[in-house]
This record gives sequence, structure tokens and C-alpha cells, in this order.
Amino acid sequence: MLGLKLPTDPRWVNIVEKNIDEILTDHAYCEQKAASTAISLIVSFPEYPELIEEMIALSREEMGHFKMVHDRILARGKTLGRDRKDDYVLQLVTFFPKGGSRTTQLIHRLLYAALIEARSCERFRLLSEELEDKELADFYHRLMVSEASHYTMFLKFARQYGDREIVDKKWQDLLDYEAEIMKNLGTKESIHG
Repeated sequence: MLGLKLPTDPRWVNIVEKNIDEILTDHAYCEQKAASTAISLIVSFPEYPELIEEMIALSREEMGHFKMVHDRILARGKTLGRDRKDDYVLQLVTFFPKGGSRTTQLIHRLLYAALIEARSCERFRLLSEELEDKELADFYHRLMVSEASHYTMFLKFARQYGDREIVDKKWQDLLDYEAEIMKNLGTKESIHG
């Protein structure tokens, strides 16, 4: 369903289980960044009313997810740690060249967002199926369902605002590039890394 070319090695869950507090902190910041992405799209592309409406809803939902993760951190007797750089996203967003028309910039940002959401969904599925902590596994199952709809929404908008054939080619090329990135990741207690 997600179209990812390289699935996450299931052993990544073993790394996560040894560092639950770290993954929760990383996850909290991922939700916050997702909300920020939605707001950034509103600010950058106000001429797309349908996109604006969806991004308003998405920013609220992502901040709701941030609160859910933050509540889990507090329930564990911890506090939110500091944000760390996301090597996955930093590498991913170098794929498309900078510049181009506003429409091209929008499509590239939508494709990046779709892929980040797809990878998050895939990781949440693994956590929901493999974590020994069943309460946490159930939590990630609920988030996985939400992330799947985010990925398809971003991809739908990219196809709607661009030439479908060109967008689909860019999407496949981005998926290939992302698979290469993933070959060197999966060794840290982070949602994408």
C-alpha cells in the first residue's frame, strides 16, 4: 500500500525497545514538525483553498498527536528531551533541485511530506506488531491508521496540482532515492533514523 521500496529491518524494533524514552521524545518532535509543515504550507501557498482547509485540520491533528505522545512521556515519569536533527529528513529533502515555479515547489514539498508520512506509518505498523508493551503497541496501531491517511492526502494534492504523469514519475524517483537513504539508517531509536 505505501509503495516503499525498502522496508524497515524488523530488528529496528529491538533498538527501540531498549530506548523507549528516546523514541517517544523523537516521536513527539516528529509530530510537532508535521504540524509545522502543515502551517508552512498554509503560509507559503495561500492560493490553494482546499489545501489550506486540509492543512488546518492536519496541524490540529498533529498537535493532538504531540500531546498524546507528551502525555505518555509524562506518565512514564519523564520529561520531553531535546530535539535532535533528523538525518532521514535532512537527506531526503536534498533530492529535488531548489527553485522552479511555485507549482513545482509545492509539488516537491507535498511529495516529501507524503513520503515522510508513509515511512512513519510503516514504522508505526512495525511498532504496533512487534513491541512487547501491548499498551504502547496499541497506541502505535491507532497512530498508524492516521498516518496512512496523511500520506495519501499529500500524494492526492500533488497529483491534483501537477501533471499526473510527471508527478508519478517524480514520486517513483523519490521512492528509489529514499530506499538508498534507508540502507544506511535503522540503527537508532528514532522514528525515521
